[in-house]
Amino acid sequence: MNQAEHPPTEREPVPAPDEVTSRTVEQSTRPPPPDGPRSGVTHRGKRPWSARRIPAALTALVIAAAAGFLLFDVVRVRTGRPASAWRVRLADELATRSVDDVWVRVGAAVLAVLGLWLLVLALTPGLRRRLPLRSPDERLRAVLDRDAAVLLLRDAAMRVPGVSGARIRMGRRRVKVRADARFRAPADVRADLTAALREEIDRLALARPPSLAVRTRARPK
Repeated sequence: MNQAEHPPTEREPVPAPDEVTSRTVEQSTRPPPPDGPRSGVTHRGKRPWSARRIPAALTALVIAAAAGFLLFDVVRVRTGRPASAWRVRLADELATRSVDDVWVRVGAAVLAVLGLWLLVLALTPGLRRRLPLRSPDERLRAVLDRDAAVLLLRDAAMRVPGVSGARIRMGRRRVKVRADARFRAPADVRADLTAALREEIDRLALARPPSLAVRTRARPK
């Protein structure tokens, strides 16, 4: 019985030990792809800008109303009718009153304050109740409501042994804590409370961690 002859298979050449070592070193030293996110790098998030819908709507409404009244009166005058009484009186007041008049100064001060307020609204982000968080990517933005941060800090404070009550006020740069200590020395409670709150602030991952001011007082048992 004739056995079928199989064609000889070609074997891949076995690389030399030096070649394997050079390939391994090259693969280990190859830099990571530039498009992927860099691990371990965090970015300080920025506070989102407020839309300022209410101030913008009020400003637009006032300007539109004033422009509408003035345009309506101008059209009346162009059609041969007399000007409105308010326009005649306003023109007389502007022509007769001097710059040193009290009402002129008051009106100018009010307009200057309103203009400054609009400039502040236009140049500041607003949304002071939202705290920016650190993010692994600069294109990713995350915020935390200040009231939620206060609740988290208060829960962390109440878990400290010896704390019977805590009042927390959180600003953009500082956290003020007043705690009532029972059954323990106020100094020991203050040390444990400071450590617990610092750990909780680090866990919040705020972009700008605030400073911490802790005060404790002994309460009667």
